[in-house]
Amino acid sequence: MNVLIIGANGNIGKLTSVMLAEQGHTVKAMVRKEEQQDHFKHENIEAVLGDLERDFEHVFDGADAVIFTAGSGGHTGPEKTDAVDYEGAVQSIKLAEKHSVQQFIMVSSIAADTPEKGPESLQHYLKAKGNADQVLMESSLNYTILRPGALTDEDGMGLINAQQKLNEHGSIPRADVARTIAACLGNEHVYRKVFELIEGETPIRNAIENI
Repeated sequence: MNVLIIGANGNIGKLTSVMLAEQGHTVKAMVRKEEQQDHFKHENIEAVLGDLERDFEHVFDGADAVIFTAGSGGHTGPEKTDAVDYEGAVQSIKLAEKHSVQQFIMVSSIAADTPEKGPESLQHYLKAKGNADQVLMESSLNYTILRPGALTDEDGMGLINAQQKLNEHGSIPRADVARTIAACLGNEHVYRKVFELIEGETPIRNAIENI
């Protein structure tokens, strides 16, 4: 499958790019700066320049699936958050529709649907994520929206707890988020579904098959 990863230079984006390339997918990794291209030296990865705050339609050529894992983080100002996490995401959704993309995987955040319950410092970020999720859910695309808990840099065991709505908060290694993205790619069972995920005791593929 030809996969476009938007936000490829982020930690989850890097992990996902390499993972999918090693699985035999053809990966197009969108990055903002030329110096970021060096990281993606793999025979199945093409690093292309694109900026969410400019015209980036060219990166969609030939894409079968899009993975949006870009994020401003919770520590940037409201304008940058809106530009990346909402406006950039919405433009990506529109371009995916225009190019008849088969699946759009969005990496969102737990509490994106209830930003008022999140830490005050993250509420604007969560609201932007939630608003972008809503636009995706109202689109014509086969979407899959992942809402992970707090992200860690552990290696991960490939074991998660995933449900449409978890009654608990928790953390999850970025590596296991990447593994979950890979398991969702091309999986019709998770088309037009939203789910939260934290580390748990269930193998990833089993967990998402029960959503």
